[in-house]
Amino acid sequence: MSDNTDQAKAKLLELRASIDNIDAALVHMLAERFRCTKAVGHLKAVHDLPPADPAREERQIARLRRLADDANLDPDFAEKFLNFIIREVIRHHEAIAEEHGNGSKTGEKA
Repeated sequence: MSDNTDQAKAKLLELRASIDNIDAALVHMLAERFRCTKAVGHLKAVHDLPPADPAREERQIARLRRLADDANLDPDFAEKFLNFIIREVIRHHEAIAEEHGNGSKTGEKA
C-alpha cells in the first residue's frame, strides 16, 4: 500500500471515531430530552392539558431552523428531524394521558 493510502485510512479511522462519539452524545442528549418531555407529559396529564401544543411546536421549528442556518446545517433537514421528535413526544404524551384516563388520543374529553 502506498503512504497516501495509509494516511487516508488513518484519517478515515480518526473521522469515524469522532462520528461514533458524536452518535453516542446524540443518543444521550435524546434520552435526556425524552426524560424531560416525559415529565411534561405527566404534568399535562395530571392537569388534563392536551398532549400537543401546536403554537409551541411552530415556535420551536422556527427557532431550530434559525439555529440550523446559523450552524450551516440544512434547515429543512433540521425541521424534519424536529418534526420526527415532536411526533414521538406527542405519542408519548397521548399514552400518558390515556394512562391517567384523560380522554381520547387528541387530548379531548370523551
